[in-house]
Amino acid sequence: MKSNQLKLGVLLSYASMVLNMVVQLVYTPVMIRLLGQSEYGLYTLVGSVVSYLSLFSLGFTGAYLRFYSRYAQKGDRTGVARLNGMFLALFLCMSAAAIVCGMTLSQFTPQLFGSNLTPAELSKAKILMQILVINVALTFPSSVFDSIVSAHEQFLFQRVLQLAGVAFNPLICLPLLLMGHGSVAVVGVTTAITIAKLATNIWFCRFKIHAPFEFRHFNFSLLKEIGAFSFFLFLNMIIDQVNWSVDKFILGRVAGTIQVAIYGVATQFNSMYQTFATAISSVFAPRVNRMVAEQTPDSDKEVSDLLVRVGRLQYIISLYIFIGFLFAGRQFVMWWAGNEYEASYLVAIWLLSPMVIILPHSLGIEIRRAKNRHQLASVIMFGTAVFNVAISIPLAHIWGAAGAAFGTWLGLLVNTVI
Repeated sequence: MKSNQLKLGVLLSYASMVLNMVVQLVYTPVMIRLLGQSEYGLYTLVGSVVSYLSLFSLGFTGAYLRFYSRYAQKGDRTGVARLNGMFLALFLCMSAAAIVCGMTLSQFTPQLFGSNLTPAELSKAKILMQILVINVALTFPSSVFDSIVSAHEQFLFQRVLQLAGVAFNPLICLPLLLMGHGSVAVVGVTTAITIAKLATNIWFCRFKIHAPFEFRHFNFSLLKEIGAFSFFLFLNMIIDQVNWSVDKFILGRVAGTIQVAIYGVATQFNSMYQTFATAISSVFAPRVNRMVAEQTPDSDKEVSDLLVRVGRLQYIISLYIFIGFLFAGRQFVMWWAGNEYEASYLVAIWLLSPMVIILPHSLGIEIRRAKNRHQLASVIMFGTAVFNVAISIPLAHIWGAAGAAFGTWLGLLVNTVI
């Protein structure tokens, strides 16, 4: 049964990925044109700033599978129930903290976004922030239930839910945009879909897989162990935010919403690229954690063989896509987003090229976490992320979006290759 779930998970991952790419290729350019370059840049800028609230999870999300595997391998249902209860209680507290922090920040949009935004843009930024803060806060408890579904390897349900979310977003947003509603309507729909997915996940965990929850007997020693493990995952979260979001904030401060929009279009291609190349590895995380937890004499070899098989396929896929974009990307970007986004092609090249090397190792990241050997890599990556920020600020002043992307490229190159 689990083998069938895994196969279906891979197939549906690609189905979700294809649908997501179709949506982005068809719906996103329509949204860009209906919003206009300035409002699309504002929408992208606010989204990148609010995404920093996800750091309130402190890396605990990535720790669940490892500790669940420990109890599940022993058949300890009480331990699983206490683990579930502890994670849900913690993430509800994190959700509340994110709301307080986000709503407070929304009162200081002029200080946050700087003088390059007009009064009208600052007013709309405040509304967008408040809606997106609620959306991010809801993702905290949702991630707990999503982790439980992953741990039970219920990939069929998980991927169907993802497909539904991807499909309904443009189906609801597009009519609203055509009616004249702007970015506020878009983030409102996104938040409504997040609520629906959370409710569906709760129902599935409670009534289909009967996930146990116990909120008594809070295990502080286990919490301390999870905290020590998660600290370096938290560093990874900071690194991801720096590498993929801080450039937009820097550009918003020094160059305005137009440069943010150019960078935002490039990140759309980067997002599709990463999704396509990691669709296979994403469903193997529970299996890796289980293989490591079992600690059989052949587990190291089995994990290594799995990394090689998956990594080889990811490398072939990612390399072919990059070569295709390298030769045909400029014309495609201009046709897709408009002639005013021609500069997005160069930005996308800077962002995509290091991923050819990084993406085939994505399953290796899960292996490091499962073996609790991710600390050194996290420290090194944090150092290169700081280097990325330091070099991107002056480059963004000089060359705008292309300069910021070059700083990210240099940071990733130092970290991954050298």
